[in-house]
Amino acid sequence: MSLAFLVQNLLNPPVLLFALGLLAIFLRAKIEIPQPLPKLFAVYLLIAIGLHGGYELSQSGLTPQVLKVLGLAILMAVLVPIYAFSVLRIQLDVYNAAAVAGTYGSISAVTFITAGSFLNSIGEPYGGYMVAAMTLMESPAIVISLLLLTLSLRDKNNGPIEWKEALRESFLNPSVYLLIGALGIGVITQEKGWLAMKPLFGDLFKGMLGLFLLDMGLVAGRRLKELKKVGIFLTLFAVLIPLINACLSVALAYLFHLSKGDAFMFAILCASASYIAVPAAIRIAIPEANPSFYVTPSLGITFPFNIAIGIPLYYTIIDKLWP
Repeated sequence: MSLAFLVQNLLNPPVLLFALGLLAIFLRAKIEIPQPLPKLFAVYLLIAIGLHGGYELSQSGLTPQVLKVLGLAILMAVLVPIYAFSVLRIQLDVYNAAAVAGTYGSISAVTFITAGSFLNSIGEPYGGYMVAAMTLMESPAIVISLLLLTLSLRDKNNGPIEWKEALRESFLNPSVYLLIGALGIGVITQEKGWLAMKPLFGDLFKGMLGLFLLDMGLVAGRRLKELKKVGIFLTLFAVLIPLINACLSVALAYLFHLSKGDAFMFAILCASASYIAVPAAIRIAIPEANPSFYVTPSLGITFPFNIAIGIPLYYTIIDKLWP
């Protein structure tokens, strides 16, 4: 079963386009994407994810159950990048540590969708508001990683930390501003607004994602040699952090009495790592960071690990714990 899921998701066109970009560098194929376009792809993805999440949130409403799930999602999105950043600083500079911490504090939409298909195949229900939780987990991770970077740089320079300015720079970063703003627009305009924007930000999403990942594959491939400097460290990190996050999320879900389906999807969100929204944001917000460090581990290691092993493993644990 896990092998079938692995094959099915690794054969997704956007993932294959990322691999195509990597392969082009190794084969020395002369492929270039004009420089203004990658920023356009990144802006598009941020707006699309925000709008869809806002629409889903408007549909579910803010019941006590929804608020509980969204609160837990935001809590994990804040906690994970903080302790991940501390671990990553063992080997990485502040720029790359912040970029990777933000990536692992966020989520993978493809892993989430795959997990939903798994639950549907076994007849286990989960709440539609989990899509809103998925979207809400994008922004805090980016904000926290930028805040950690800002504080680390100011502390390094032995200057006083101006918390007001640090928070302002983090929340008003262009990528965070776009994501939160689009989420708010999705909530305000509801179904009518989403249906009006769906032809551009829904139907074309996978195609734009493919172009973005092709460019990220090219960029990561050009700098892949640098990954050897911390290769073993990041490989272990990319496998162990998802397991730790999954265990912590299962404990929280059990403590707060989430349903079995919601607990599983929550664990999937916490165990996954972003290779869409956060890399798009990091590309703009932290240009000093190496894409090989924050894209390759999440897409090349954590993603297939979760698809092949994580989904059946996390569900087995939850199935044994839940009545």
